[in-house]
Amino acid sequence: MPEKVITVQHLMKKFGGFIANDDLNFDVYKGEIFGFLGANGAGKTTAIRILSGLSRPTSGEVIVAGYDANKKPEMIKRNIGYMCQKFSLYEDLTVRENIILYGGIYGMKLAVIKNRVHDLLERLNFEEYENRIIADLPLGLRQKLAFAVAVLHEPKIVFLDEPTGGVDPITRRQFWEMIYETAAGGITVFVTTHYMDEAEYCDRISIMNEGKIVALDTPAELKRKYNAETVEEVFIKIARPVAPHTPLKGG
Repeated sequence: MPEKVITVQHLMKKFGGFIANDDLNFDVYKGEIFGFLGANGAGKTTAIRILSGLSRPTSGEVIVAGYDANKKPEMIKRNIGYMCQKFSLYEDLTVRENIILYGGIYGMKLAVIKNRVHDLLERLNFEEYENRIIADLPLGLRQKLAFAVAVLHEPKIVFLDEPTGGVDPITRRQFWEMIYETAAGGITVFVTTHYMDEAEYCDRISIMNEGKIVALDTPAELKRKYNAETVEEVFIKIARPVAPHTPLKGG
């Protein structure tokens, strides 16, 4: 049985009388690419904040990388990587300076960081951009670098919140190749996306609607179960039966 790196049991998150996450239950395994889907307001962002140690559940058990989200959120932060939709690197610093800065934030030793800088630049074919400031790079290159920096410290899990928003299809495909490589190395990838074709690339996907997980399985099994040709068709049947024009993005 694969190692569990995330365990969620009866997770509830309330804001006053509003229930953002309503009795969530799921496990995520080592090296898995786990897709987290849902329309605006479905509760995805709230759940990810809890899983990444930025917020605490109202009730329920949440274990991430071996640590309880209620008791040791700081330890969770040390054992995960995070890349959000809004670009997170420092635009007025160079590529090299960003890598060194984030290595320090992650608590890595300087000697290790310097070795990783060389390896990272070589692997990304970024040697020519080493001393370029981030603001001068195309969006696709910035996104690749942001992802590489998010796993610089070799975390157990990396959270990617709509990481390919705004980039072209070729760059999106290249980005997913990086995701495959990362997962093959044993790092779990927990990803949200509003591109339904990307959901097809995940090992398993969950679909949230109105604070609940309403479906969770492999893309192939969900398509079989709901008699659909694509994950997008599954999503529409499950999460948008009444309001078909609800946007996919956000949540």
